[in-house]
Amino acid sequence: MKKEPFLPRESVMIIESWTSLHRNVVAGITTRDGGVSKEPYHSMNLGLHVHDNLDDLIRNRKILGDIIEAALRTWICGEQIHGDKIVKVTQKDMGKGSLQMETAIKGVDGLYTNERNIFLMAAYADCVPLYFFSKTQNVIGVAHAGWRGTVANIAGKMIDKWTKDENISIQDIFVCIGPSVGKCCYIVDNHVIDQLANCLDDKSICNVYDSVADGKYSLDLKQANFELLKNAGVLLDHIEVSNYCTSCNPNLFFSYRRDQGKTGRMLSFIGLKDA
Repeated sequence: MKKEPFLPRESVMIIESWTSLHRNVVAGITTRDGGVSKEPYHSMNLGLHVHDNLDDLIRNRKILGDIIEAALRTWICGEQIHGDKIVKVTQKDMGKGSLQMETAIKGVDGLYTNERNIFLMAAYADCVPLYFFSKTQNVIGVAHAGWRGTVANIAGKMIDKWTKDENISIQDIFVCIGPSVGKCCYIVDNHVIDQLANCLDDKSICNVYDSVADGKYSLDLKQANFELLKNAGVLLDHIEVSNYCTSCNPNLFFSYRRDQGKTGRMLSFIGLKDA
């Protein structure tokens, strides 16, 4: 098993290796601990759309802001509709989605910026968090990849935007694939596998699922995104993958599937602070 890239700290897990790439990049994901929400959202629920008490939820977001030293006015959140739309954001977008779901950037599952002191945030409870970083160009990005976003290749589309729209060399892009539901806990049907076959070649798709019963398959969404990133040209030693399964770790993570839909959300975060 490869080294786990996420290092647990106070209510968060930090991508430790990226701090050595750039001492002012802050990237990671929250755990479910350290907040004030009541069951079944206990305790560090950060999802605005799960019918938790709003006062508790905002308090949790302020707790996170204090931990990572990022005031809520610097946060930017997308609506997250399980799509593949990616938007470049700037300081004029700061605060969108930080306190109200209605102000989040509509129809967006991927965000990136080349500006400092902006924190890109996305919510998860089994889907795959994707983090992007260009060391020389100081560009950061985040994407939310459930199975729909994965088969739509949101990972590859982020790489395409950076290389074509931002003139970033593929050799300068680092990607981290965060904690999500693992192959051990994620069973899908032919509908999902057929769509994966449309975005992965025969060699790649063999690495992402196993047949477990007639018409049922255990799917490794993290590996699927790894294959898409590899096919997009990202250097293999620039891709890190978390070993954590959100469903297998109830003390650390919320899980939509494990908790049968009634659960909280973690937030992924990435920001590049002033030197």
